[in-house]
Amino acid sequence: MPRMLLDIQNRGQLSAGMTAWSPGRSQLLATLKDVGSVTEVFRLSHRGKYESLMEQHLGRAAIGHVRYATCGAEDRGYAQPLERPHIQKRKWFSFGFNGQLANYPELRSEILAGDDNHLARDNDTEVIMHAIGNELSRNAEMDPIDLLKAISKRFDGAWNIAMLDACGRMIVARDPLGIRPMEYARLGPLVAAASESVALLNLGFPTESIRSLEPGTALIIDGDKVRIERFAESPKRAHCFFEWIYFANVASTMDDRSVYLTRKRLGEELARLETIQVDADTVVVPVPDTSKAAADSMAYRLSIPSVEGLIRNRYSGRTFIDGASSRRQKAESKYTPLREVLEGKRVILVEDSIVRSTTMKVLLGRMRSLGLAREIHVRIACPPIVAPCFYGIDMSTIDELFAPPFMRDGLLTEEAQAAMAAKLGADSLRYLPVESVARSIGFDASELCQACLTGQYPTPAGERLYQLAIGHTAGGEACRTYETAGR
Repeated sequence: MPRMLLDIQNRGQLSAGMTAWSPGRSQLLATLKDVGSVTEVFRLSHRGKYESLMEQHLGRAAIGHVRYATCGAEDRGYAQPLERPHIQKRKWFSFGFNGQLANYPELRSEILAGDDNHLARDNDTEVIMHAIGNELSRNAEMDPIDLLKAISKRFDGAWNIAMLDACGRMIVARDPLGIRPMEYARLGPLVAAASESVALLNLGFPTESIRSLEPGTALIIDGDKVRIERFAESPKRAHCFFEWIYFANVASTMDDRSVYLTRKRLGEELARLETIQVDADTVVVPVPDTSKAAADSMAYRLSIPSVEGLIRNRYSGRTFIDGASSRRQKAESKYTPLREVLEGKRVILVEDSIVRSTTMKVLLGRMRSLGLAREIHVRIACPPIVAPCFYGIDMSTIDELFAPPFMRDGLLTEEAQAAMAAKLGADSLRYLPVESVARSIGFDASELCQACLTGQYPTPAGERLYQLAIGHTAGGEACRTYETAGR
């Protein structure tokens, strides 16, 4: 399990954990979790301690999780999997959750409406745990599909679940819109699932055995019986485009669309739109690491070099998935400009996206002061982020977003991009148009969630939260929208 979690560490680094099931152990479900990276939590750098932990958590089945916070505190109490012990084995379960419930405020209020009810955590994961527990309290022997049918009627948003009970039954479910990815594979008696294909591929599953779990369906493993069954209709899809643009591992393929090839095509889109005069002193520089595929393909189309003018500190982690308190501090030490590469050059700097601009502002200053770049032209392989996400990406207020103040009436004009460039300290800046995203991924725009680009949300609760966020901005409030909704 730690090996699989390492392969998807890109999805979260606040905490990590696993639950293992062993029928020969009095503690049928054993959970290990803590704040920190996979290496820290599982003591991978200390062989003896790692082996001791694994011996204590041996099992015939296991689930694991890496956390990226969109709500709740950054402490061990919010680490997953979340375990709910019970004297009845079918009611004793542990689960991990990927996504975010847009109607969490309403669900939370419903629970707390009862005089004797209490929630220990301020996040949607505990709400999901209680929803599952309530259904099992009515019928502990209910079929997993019936359980999922019941809870899916109450949930609005993105919710992929991996659940393991004390009988060793495992349930892996993907929400009806398929907002977050879910891949699975089977090879002989071994069955595994993960948010990204890279974790399955590196575990030893052949590429041809890896499949995407269809939205609204569940993979159920009960002893030697394995089945995939639908629990909810899926009349439309809303795959999160940001998975391919930034979030996912570049080696992954999700819903039959390669992350690498998507980013390569985004670079080709940038090259097609480029207008600056290139010469012998013009180079393309990617912001490592998620922008490399786009930068390389852009440079190839423009017939100019793509060079590593920035060296990334591989131990700094990803600032976007960090907590807000440490983003700026890490941004200052995340990249080292190479003067030998940048000095006197006209640099086309390719970035995958700009959300808050924390890293970009610091980076451009260092490229000029330390790298002595002559010109820096910023090219973003993504349209501007103009609206919050309520489905699992931590950008939940309009005020924290870089682009909206520059876009009068929501329009991306040449004047707006020039003003953004001046704010960042760049010689010029260009985003991709929205239509480039669907074209590059290979989906129709109607099959993608692009709410943060367009302000058009795929669910009713998402739309309500957006209107609330607009009100917060107008009123000068800068809090996470779903932390005040319904209160």
